[in-house]
Amino acid sequence: MTSLSMAKAINAGLRRSLAADDHVVLMGEDIGTLGGVFRVTDGLQTEFGPRRVMDSPLAESGILGTAVGMAYRGYRPVVEIQFDGFIYPAFDQIVNQVARMHYRTAGNVRMPMVIRVPFAGGIGSAEHHSDSPEAYFAHTAGLRVVSPSDPQDAFTLIQQAIASDDPVLFFEPKRRYHAKGEVDEDAPLADARPMGTARVVTQGTDVTLVTYGGLVQLARDAAVAASDEGVSVEVIDLRSLSPLDLDTVVASVKRTGRLVVTHEAALSGGLAAEISASITERCFYHLEHAPVRITGHDIPYPPARLESAHLPDLDRILDGIDRAMDRPNSLSGVED
Repeated sequence: MTSLSMAKAINAGLRRSLAADDHVVLMGEDIGTLGGVFRVTDGLQTEFGPRRVMDSPLAESGILGTAVGMAYRGYRPVVEIQFDGFIYPAFDQIVNQVARMHYRTAGNVRMPMVIRVPFAGGIGSAEHHSDSPEAYFAHTAGLRVVSPSDPQDAFTLIQQAIASDDPVLFFEPKRRYHAKGEVDEDAPLADARPMGTARVVTQGTDVTLVTYGGLVQLARDAAVAASDEGVSVEVIDLRSLSPLDLDTVVASVKRTGRLVVTHEAALSGGLAAEISASITERCFYHLEHAPVRITGHDIPYPPARLESAHLPDLDRILDGIDRAMDRPNSLSGVED
């Protein structure tokens, strides 16, 4: 076992994939000589050369358009979108080309590519540098959407994504890049948790708390805090946002009878709405309370000095747990 930050774990996973398959290539703005803004690709161009790790022009639509052609010719491109808010110029290529190619060719053409996206907030970034666009892509048929929450999962999940014949949006929580954890670099990839499955990270009996990416650790902290008040919280890390592993969530909610979903993206049309609706359909007679959503607000991402008021925090998540438990609302001071 090696102690690695999430950024270093992704770097190690990329290195493993580059070494294993000559068809794997990396492209993105400043990912070569600089090693990327967050240094996730640091050292890879030196090791594998500029034909495998390529600095691209500052043109996201051009990066994705090039990746489509390379995937069409049998390569496995891994492209980096430098920041989440920069992905929109490439939206047309992703939803109209990458997502549809396999379907529109009647299964004759695959698009085995990974689109790496540093996403979400919590680091005090400037405008367009903290966004949560995952729901756009989870809504798009033909794309897989995943997000790791710790270094071990980041190490294995990036390799699984690269090995997949489907296009994968790989959302990397920026706030967790420097968080360290134990990584088993020698564990066989075949033994790793499958890419499309969720995992229970904290077992509990009273409330199911569902999240992903950068909020998983916060959810675990909330479970610890809630236990001090006698509430047992089961925390589920979705890992895969499309497809959703609803079976794991259903099994948990059938035990607890209550559901809280939290994410940084806005409330309206977010993944929390999809999960809440699906669980209500499948667990209606098991629910003791309506599902509770704790999300970002329905506003453009605020300036850095205000993001702490926008993002879910420990108090808001604990308040959601209280509401699901029909306890006095700790934020408003009234019964829900």
